[in-house]
Amino acid sequence: MISLFAKHAQGDQGAVATRLAVGVGVLMIGALILGIVAVTTTVVNPGVFNQISRLQCTSDPASDQAQSSGYAEDSIPENYLELYKEWGEEKGIPWNILAGIGQVESKHGRWEGPGITEGHNDWGAAGPMQFGALDGSAAGNSWGGEPIMDADDRPEEGYGQDGNEDGVVSVYDPEDAIPAAADYLIANGIKDDVRQAIYSYNHAWWYVDDVMGWADQYADGDFDASGAIETAVNCTVDTKGAPIGQAPDEVSQAVVDWALAQRGKPYLYGGTGPDAFDCSGLLMKAYESIGVSIPRISQDQWKFGPEVEQGEEQPGDLVFFDVSRSNEPPGPGHVGMVIGDGLMVEAWCTDCGPIATREYDDPSRADILGFTRPLEHPDVKAQLEQQNP
Repeated sequence: MISLFAKHAQGDQGAVATRLAVGVGVLMIGALILGIVAVTTTVVNPGVFNQISRLQCTSDPASDQAQSSGYAEDSIPENYLELYKEWGEEKGIPWNILAGIGQVESKHGRWEGPGITEGHNDWGAAGPMQFGALDGSAAGNSWGGEPIMDADDRPEEGYGQDGNEDGVVSVYDPEDAIPAAADYLIANGIKDDVRQAIYSYNHAWWYVDDVMGWADQYADGDFDASGAIETAVNCTVDTKGAPIGQAPDEVSQAVVDWALAQRGKPYLYGGTGPDAFDCSGLLMKAYESIGVSIPRISQDQWKFGPEVEQGEEQPGDLVFFDVSRSNEPPGPGHVGMVIGDGLMVEAWCTDCGPIATREYDDPSRADILGFTRPLEHPDVKAQLEQQNP
């Protein structure tokens, strides 16, 4: 998508707005950590903690959505605001990110330039969300097919869809374009890296900052201290009411308890603690807490193994995701720790919020590459035996 506007003179306020699902702003992290001191000091003894709080872990998309600010209610057309919220919840991504894109691309359909309500702009983009909709143009045709077509004629490739089920797929109709934009962001990894997904929408980092800045203004300021982030950091029971993180043995339990005790701390690329971690740094330190060593980065942790069949994973195992980045070696670029009942504890990404509990078999996230059980590796077994000869 090629933006219609020059860069706004707007600060980078977007760290607050881009929490995916459970994101949280950098300025809120300190307060959040203070608010969960009780969690991090008692989670080592799950039985005691569960007597204090029985907050249920959930991935309900409705709980991941920010409340709309007064500014959003005053400045976004009512029909657009309803659509952003409806499709954000339906697709499981922050509605205010969709709204930020809608503002930057077309001022929510109100910009009077070419390509908003008919035709294309100079690059071949069209509609309120500015989809590439012209074969051979600079913007390409990510919409797929004609800008307006019968739903029955929609090709398999492309993001165009009949969002309002009126039998017509129209790039100019916000009821079709907004859910299509949500699918585009999901396909480009918004659940793994919010900023990168927005960058894929329009290849400019000022554009990413602009979208995130608008999204910040559209979200009510109370979002970060409640709802999804509170649940993901503080939850203690699964959807059946059973305590999370119940490992099969004392050694595994110690690893799981240590990892859960880091919830609420911020993500930091390259971080190995004690105050912030990246995904693999968190797990390396979790195993180091019981006196054993595993590799540092996720790609090497995957090779370290040994592999476990999906369905046989248990708390303390590692779950790897099919994510790759150009500046990293080949192999899974993300990893979390299984804590049971389909849940993991993970340090997700820069704009994805703090270390928290989330579901790993989530269809809107990257595919699972596989599982490993480091405690079964011969080197780890040898290290444990040396501690208890």
